Amino acid sequence: MKDSQKESIFGGRKKKSPGERIAGIFFRGCAAFALSAVLAMTVYLFISGFPAIREVGVREILTGTSWKPTAEEPAYGIAYVILTSVVGTFFAVLIGVPLGILTAVFLAEFSGKKLAGVIRAAVELLAGIPSVIYGLLGLYLLSPLMYRLERKLFSDSGTHQFTGGANLLSAVLVLAVLVLPTVVNVSETAIRSVRRDIKEASLALGASHMQTIFRAVLPSARSGIATAAVLGSGRAMGEAMAIIMVSGNSVNLPFPFRSVRFLPTAIVSEMAYAQGTHRQVLFAIGLVLLSFIVLVQLVLKGLVKDEEEKYE
Repeated sequence: MKDSQKESIFGGRKKKSPGERIAGIFFRGCAAFALSAVLAMTVYLFISGFPAIREVGVREILTGTSWKPTAEEPAYGIAYVILTSVVGTFFAVLIGVPLGILTAVFLAEFSGKKLAGVIRAAVELLAGIPSVIYGLLGLYLLSPLMYRLERKLFSDSGTHQFTGGANLLSAVLVLAVLVLPTVVNVSETAIRSVRRDIKEASLALGASHMQTIFRAVLPSARSGIATAAVLGSGRAMGEAMAIIMVSGNSVNLPFPFRSVRFLPTAIVSEMAYAQGTHRQVLFAIGLVLLSFIVLVQLVLKGLVKDEEEKYE
């Protein structure tokens, strides 16, 4: 046996062909481009928003409750906006993620091929629909229903300010629908990737099909499901066009039937005419939004890692 063949069999280094070297360089370049894109966005947001943070102050921006950027004495408090984004995203994920996971379970474990094909086509269609269409449907279908409900609940209240159905509850429902395609697709892939012997072992021990799914399959797929939750949270927290049409876009405390403003809508609604410190604060809001998305991702990944260590 030749030395080169021995090296290949026993784990020695094999000389790469020119094509393999070129492909390796290309793949590294693609990875570097993805990393540099994230770094570039982060650095640009920091450079553009830091002057406002230095001038106005972190405490004033993050804890202030008054947003009056064009007043004679401007105020740039975004505490209500941050709270709205956190509350709205939390309840949207609380509704959308379980629905998405259960839909993925149905597609992977219960449905036939024809029915699964129809449902997957519908989910893919939801993923491909522009977010502004969700906003239009929410504006003309959901908001009138919310307005009727609002009239029934607060008809005798003299202090309630009617919003015409554009409120936090409408925004949460639209966001819950928006996260469904991401959660369904990623969760189904994670569930289907669970090893067959795990299911067979559970069934062999006497567990029913339902018990096997919830006590063996889903725990084994928890890493992929957590990824689905992270991606869904990011989609919900970063959505702007659909939400600006159904949330009312006013800075208030996040109560269900109040007009509210989210972090992305704060940027979209005022960036066109903002100047000076006002514009810099909007970039600072973008930095806060990015920080929240990263924080959610780190927390969820940390929880999944802790769960995996328990099972090891």
